[in-house]
Amino acid sequence: MNINFPLLLSIVAVFVVCIGYLAYLGYRRTQSSADYLVAGRSTHPFVMAMSYGAAFISTSAIVGFGGVAGLYGLGLLWLPLCNIVIGILIAFIFFGKRTRQMGRNLDACTFPEFLGKRYRSNGIRLTAAAIIVTTIPLYSSVVLIGGACFVQESFQLSYNTALLIFASFIAVYVLIGGLKGVMYIDSLLGSIMLCGMGYLLIFTYCKLGGVVSSHQQLTELAPLVPAKLTALGHQGWTAMPVFNSQWWWILVSTLILGVGIGVLAQPQLAVRFMTVRSNRELNRAVMVGSVFILMTAGVAYVVGALSNVYFHQMNGKIAIDMANGNPDMIIPLYINNAMPRWFVYVFTLTLLSAAMSTLSSLYHVTGTSVGHDLYRNLFRRARNSMTVNRLGLVVGIIVSVVLGFVLPTGIIARGTAIFFGICAGTFLPVYAAGIYWKGATRAGAMISMVGGFTVSAFCLLFLHKSEALPLGICKLLTGKAILIEQFPWPFVDPLLISLPVST
Repeated sequence: MNINFPLLLSIVAVFVVCIGYLAYLGYRRTQSSADYLVAGRSTHPFVMAMSYGAAFISTSAIVGFGGVAGLYGLGLLWLPLCNIVIGILIAFIFFGKRTRQMGRNLDACTFPEFLGKRYRSNGIRLTAAAIIVTTIPLYSSVVLIGGACFVQESFQLSYNTALLIFASFIAVYVLIGGLKGVMYIDSLLGSIMLCGMGYLLIFTYCKLGGVVSSHQQLTELAPLVPAKLTALGHQGWTAMPVFNSQWWWILVSTLILGVGIGVLAQPQLAVRFMTVRSNRELNRAVMVGSVFILMTAGVAYVVGALSNVYFHQMNGKIAIDMANGNPDMIIPLYINNAMPRWFVYVFTLTLLSAAMSTLSSLYHVTGTSVGHDLYRNLFRRARNSMTVNRLGLVVGIIVSVVLGFVLPTGIIARGTAIFFGICAGTFLPVYAAGIYWKGATRAGAMISMVGGFTVSAFCLLFLHKSEALPLGICKLLTGKAILIEQFPWPFVDPLLISLPVST
């Protein structure tokens, strides 16, 4: 592959200058702890909506789940529908407004502090912060992996080099600008993502002969589904899997419900509701957020599925065969083979924007959980320590980079679903009860939160085949690969067990 270095350097230079300016702007406007933690509670609705969407949609959605769509097909489009209905409409209208008002009344600046002050329990605050600090690096690492996979394929860099450079760049502007800098940059990155994904959809349909023709061709590829996938329930890329099959349980319980419901209890997203001045800003943000989800996640899943048509036309193979069995490589391969070279560079910025926006939010919430919630309370510090916040952020970055080196291939979508499922099983009931039920008690909240997290961990280690087999802890302790082998339990996502228990 020939790289046009002058064009590439020009695009990257403009991008870096814009990011640097916005980080500096965030730094200049960060004068207090409230500015660093919740952006001064005065964010513009467009900035808030774009930041929320950009923090939500990452490379795990575009690369990971886009690749999964190349494997599973268009049935994955139920996920962006859930994201819009649950992650935008319900989240903004039914959760966001109450979170904003209660956050202001309680003077809460972080998600653990919000829960702790609502239930008047320092133990709940510390427990929530500890769970966040221990689980977020998993999600951070899979987002890093998604960006590194594309850079590796596009620019012929080593995976390790791409991972380190990328993580370092994000760390700099999050450390400097706080949440204001993060949200300013997120709004720019989100705009780049919208433009890049819009062009990708149009170019794909034009290349494959139009909307109707491309989807008809995808339907006609059904006989090419590998026999081993057909046996699992795969019926083609424009059909849902066979009901109650292994393929159906993975698609519906893990990929659609796990991520679709889990968005409601994401700490890095909930804190966005505390950054606006009034409910009017949240109302205005609903439409922007809905369009953003549709044009990013929705487009990625459609293009991922349609990549099968392109690869069959060009190489006589389906997408997963072209990617040598690794769904994480389907989108990078399609972009680099089908798109003009200039767009590869622009789309690289789209993917980097997706990863950077999500990672900056994850790193920020990690740092604030360490400094604002754990350090202040464990060591009885009256004032918030910005230095400790930043040190916590650095530790989170280091852990996620290490995980990025050691996690296996094809982990992006699965790692995302694990994190979203843990958040829903751990935080969603206590969060919903906290804003809607005056009768919710401190003891009930603690039992719900700890119980949901414990059940999630138990299911991942001992029941759910995708994690229990490679981890091997169940095999080591019990002599069995998984505790319950009867179908469908090895393929039922832990969320469907942990969420009822915590509720």
